[in-house]
Amino acid sequence: MAEDPDALAAMTRVLSPHCRVTRMSSGALIADWSRTRFLGMATADIQKFVDESSTERTELVTGLIRAGCATARRKKHSDVEIGLWLRGVHVLIRTIGFGRVLRLLSLAAPDYARADPASAEDVARLKRAVQSHSRRSWFVNDDCKAEAVTAFVLLRRRGLKAALHVGVREHPFALHAWTSSAGVCIPDADPRGHAFTPVLTINGGGQ
Repeated sequence: MAEDPDALAAMTRVLSPHCRVTRMSSGALIADWSRTRFLGMATADIQKFVDESSTERTELVTGLIRAGCATARRKKHSDVEIGLWLRGVHVLIRTIGFGRVLRLLSLAAPDYARADPASAEDVARLKRAVQSHSRRSWFVNDDCKAEAVTAFVLLRRRGLKAALHVGVREHPFALHAWTSSAGVCIPDADPRGHAFTPVLTINGGGQ
């Protein structure tokens, strides 16, 4: 039986961020790099991941969770959580400085990536939420540094690829920070049409 690419993609979305899938002639091989172990999945079982309402799929997902290769359904960050992160990051930046916060990113933003990439729609939704909280709060007040760090941390904590940039503009001199993921920048990379040249980029885990 030929393997359905959609079925393989559906299975991949279930896996934990530290797992990678290699297609095999008889199915797929799941590599769990957090424990350095491997798990085989037959083609017939992979096909069952297409139907999210099937009992067989539920049993397979439960087995992957027990094996440590999958987690419960990933939940999107709630609006309240985004607001709390944004205010917390802003306080931290004002307390210890932006440079020190960047050095702490490896503690808050894990350096692994999910097999399924971030979608532009998800990142755009996060952008709207972050900027909405930032503009409504007299305390944060459109702080690009807090917005960029918050977006970077929240994306990375979901195992999604993201890059945090710090740029400079010479005339007149100004600094700007933003996070990019799936082609979307949080906040905009060129606010009010002013271009900033990146001088620092952090791709994950504070690296």
